[in-house]
Amino acid sequence: MNMNNLMKQAQKMQKRMLEIQEDLANKTVETTVGGGMITAVTNGQQELVSITISPDVVDPSDVEMLEDLIVAAVNEARNKAQELMGDEMSKLTGGIKIPGMM
Repeated sequence: MNMNNLMKQAQKMQKRMLEIQEDLANKTVETTVGGGMITAVTNGQQELVSITISPDVVDPSDVEMLEDLIVAAVNEARNKAQELMGDEMSKLTGGIKIPGMM
C-alpha cells in the first residue's frame, strides 16, 4: 500500500467518523431506575437529554434517596450511550479497538 492510498483511506475513515458522530447526536438511549421512578435519556454523544422524576419518589424527608436514584439513572444512561458509541465505531474499525476512538 503506497502513501497516497494510505492517506485516502485515513481521510475516508475520518469523514465516516464525523458522519457517525453526527448520527450519534440524533440517537438516544433511555434507562429507568427505582422501579420506573426515574428515567434518564442521553444521546449517543453521552449528553443528558432529559430526566423524568415520578412525583411518587419526591419525599422531602428523603432527598438523599432521590439524589441517589438520579445519579444511578444518569450513570446508567451514560453507560448505554457509551455502548451505542462503541457499537457504531466498531462498524467503522471492523471491531478493532483503536485507543482514543472509543
